[in-house]
Amino acid sequence: MKIERMTKAHLDSVCEIEQKCFVHPWSPESIEYEFNNSTSLFFVATENNNVIGYIGMSCIIDEGYIFNVAVDENYRCQGVGSALINTLVTYCKKNNFSFLTLEVRESNLKARSLYSKFGFIKVGERKDYYSEPNENAVLMTKYF
Repeated sequence: MKIERMTKAHLDSVCEIEQKCFVHPWSPESIEYEFNNSTSLFFVATENNNVIGYIGMSCIIDEGYIFNVAVDENYRCQGVGSALINTLVTYCKKNNFSFLTLEVRESNLKARSLYSKFGFIKVGERKDYYSEPNENAVLMTKYF
């Protein structure tokens, strides 16, 4: 597995993973817009030149806001998500960020546990943030 900065050549594969992983996926246009946004940063995990996962964030001064983390279902529980999160955490440390934050479904205990492994802590909730099913979001932040 290799982690690298996302390029335009990765867009279609990232969009496919997005469509498969989320109840309300971002449109290809939204992903491309954010990819081209100078304040956004995306990394992909590849194996044999195939995208198997990605992570994206918005960078605002010294703050990082994770958009999405998604891993192809055939590659889950193999360290891909950890590698992607570690890449962002390392990037934020090297670039003197104050914090990195995200929202996660309250019921997504695997993801919450993974984020906790990297030092993210629960800092709040957003009531009824998600739909299908309706669910609260847990706000998790890692401070640097």
